[in-house]
Amino acid sequence: MIQALIFDFDGLILDTETPEYQSWQEVYSTYGCHLPLERWVTAVGSTLAQHFDPYAFLAEQSGQPIDADAIRPARRQRHLALIDAQPVLPGVLDYIAAARDMGIKVGLASSSSYDWVGGHLARLGLLDLFETIKTADDVENVKPDPALYLAAATALGVDPRRALALEDSAHGLNAAKAAGMYCVVVPNAVTTHLAFAGADRRLNSLADVPLIELIDGLK
Repeated sequence: MIQALIFDFDGLILDTETPEYQSWQEVYSTYGCHLPLERWVTAVGSTLAQHFDPYAFLAEQSGQPIDADAIRPARRQRHLALIDAQPVLPGVLDYIAAARDMGIKVGLASSSSYDWVGGHLARLGLLDLFETIKTADDVENVKPDPALYLAAATALGVDPRRALALEDSAHGLNAAKAAGMYCVVVPNAVTTHLAFAGADRRLNSLADVPLIELIDGLK
């Protein structure tokens, strides 16, 4: 019996990842370069600096020294502008409402900072819908380490084996499974080409399958 539903944030509740990739692609294009999706996706769902340095890769591809401090403010502003145009992803609100109706606790576990996650949730009017929010500020190691999911389960008072994680990235899937949870993957435009081996189920959208049906189908 599932007792907790734990959401990822970036790419699962709000598509922040496609806009981020687009903002970086625009930076690369000004240098006559291309940022391959397969290189970018290695960092999705975790801390960017741990898995891929877009400034170093740009320097390598362009053959020019790169002033990261000069690029950073405009690139971030462009990223935020693109995110502001994004709606809450389909099915998210329905899943939260269904979980509440079923007596299932609702939490969130994100490798991003609380300022990032909480700021967007507040802007979207979603902040109060989660019984716990665990972010990079709460753990030493983010996804694919299971610490975030374990912290969320502990805060909810639920055995991780009775929790269902909703993810969009390979790092997130690996973190959830390492925590002993069920994990359903809903890829975004950046991660859709990944195989996601080990997921309990893969959906194109949360709007495709009602939560009660999804839970009933888990083994």
